[in-house]
Amino acid sequence: MGEEKKVMFHEMELDDRIIKAVAQLAWSEPTLIQETAIPLLLEGKDVLMRARTGSGKTAAFTIPVIQKILHLNNTSEHQCIRALILSPSKELCGQITSVIADLTLKCAREVRCIDISANGDMQTQKALLSDKPDIVVATPSKALAHLKANNMRLKDDLAMLVVDEADLVFPFGYEDEIKELLGHLPKIYQAVLASATLSDDVLSLKKIGLRNPVTLKLEDQSWGHHHSYNTSSYSPGRCKSRHFVCPLKLNLVRGKSIIFVRTVDRCYKLKLYLEQFKIGSCVLNSELPAAVRCLSVDQFNRGRYQIIVASDEKALEKPDGGILPIEERQKKKKQASKRKRDKESGVSRGIDFQHVSNVINFDFPLDVNSYVHRAGRTARGNNSGSVLSFVSIREKPLMDPGWRTTYQGGVNGQKVLQKYEFALEEVEGFRYRSRDPWRAVTRIAVREARLKEIKQELLNCKKLQGYFEENPTDLAALRRDKALHTVRVQPQLAHVPEYLLPHALRTEEPEADAEAAEAPAPAPQKKRRQGFGSAKRHKYQARQNNPLRSFNVKSVNKTPATGDT
Repeated sequence: MGEEKKVMFHEMELDDRIIKAVAQLAWSEPTLIQETAIPLLLEGKDVLMRARTGSGKTAAFTIPVIQKILHLNNTSEHQCIRALILSPSKELCGQITSVIADLTLKCAREVRCIDISANGDMQTQKALLSDKPDIVVATPSKALAHLKANNMRLKDDLAMLVVDEADLVFPFGYEDEIKELLGHLPKIYQAVLASATLSDDVLSLKKIGLRNPVTLKLEDQSWGHHHSYNTSSYSPGRCKSRHFVCPLKLNLVRGKSIIFVRTVDRCYKLKLYLEQFKIGSCVLNSELPAAVRCLSVDQFNRGRYQIIVASDEKALEKPDGGILPIEERQKKKKQASKRKRDKESGVSRGIDFQHVSNVINFDFPLDVNSYVHRAGRTARGNNSGSVLSFVSIREKPLMDPGWRTTYQGGVNGQKVLQKYEFALEEVEGFRYRSRDPWRAVTRIAVREARLKEIKQELLNCKKLQGYFEENPTDLAALRRDKALHTVRVQPQLAHVPEYLLPHALRTEEPEADAEAAEAPAPAPQKKRRQGFGSAKRHKYQARQNNPLRSFNVKSVNKTPATGDT
């Protein structure tokens, strides 16, 4: 049997304005999830779609939403909110809004969309909602707040409800909001749930919001390259740092990379560690405002940084990322930090990282779902990518048989996770170059690096500019604040000397060495007999070159009365 013919965008009976926008985006053909889900949604069916991260799920539900609104606007006489798109994170809400803006480029007047997930003033957002945009993108809590305030009404006219990253809705604490929010919706509407995994939370949400849905569980062939590297040390960081810095300094890992760790503090520890080797990176900190996080992502996407260090949101809720034994974890809970992260932020998912070549798991994820979402940051669409995971002895229990059967089963029986082969004995010298820089990044250095970032955010905050104008002494005190200590950068670490390189990467040519070995040795020269004068002169020169033997002390005269010189 021959292969089935792929359904193209222009064969889906879409509006010409959508087809033109798709062509301008240079989408030559739909992905597997788009080819399968768009026709079902155009027929008006409820759909639960599961496909790997980066497979094109956002366009798979936004194109039918725009198509439905264009059709309803032709038959309706009044303006109203037709579609509500919910996402658990502000970053993903911004990404969805951006995709809708691209797809409505040719029909921006007919289809209007606003994002109310940001920390804006309720009154300002109320004015935007009073114009009744066709599409509203929001987090569940923000949408429910506006519904309770009667800033928007969905009971009569809502046609479509979309919940993206549905498996995160309940873990992010939105279960009560979702159940209450559904009471503000009409009895009949079309619903879509999209996620990379089908967890128990997704199945519970399916029972609440969907009616006789079509479930799509699609597996793409473009999984990328997945490798694991076992480290032998019990220490969660010291040995990993040596294994980790070698591929970066030897250019074995090329292109833009996302490095995942478990806690925000470890993000800064790794950033300060890389700085000592002249490797620039930026940090995604979920405890800072959304604007700061979006700026970090934008700088990474624009190529200002080739490396971004991020933490797994699920692990942030547990001491030391959930890897400690129960006894140690209870001790850590008593000393737990009072810092709170933004509940509506997401790092391992929901953010559109562009042109990512590598995902590096410096800390191994806690479960298979976290691994899937981390790995989904690379090999997006039809692009290629690789995932490299460092696994210490303490983390080996995380790779339990259930994990192996779930993800290592691979595609068509092929094993996905391969062992990363690296001859560490050839770069043994890196052990000493990596041990001291890792020790140099202490808890105090990490804390002061975070304080420095907060201080910079205070100086750049537009909302505080008016306050500083009225209180210049506070601004002066903030600027005069003591300089924060930074980890001492050793310039020699930026350069990798020849003797540390593996033999395959050294610049010296073996042919030249062979010729030098075959060349005849020079004839030995007769030593001249040194006389008494030359021997004395040689002894004097040796004394001059020896700082301890050539040290001269001048006479010191003391005044008897005072003892001063």
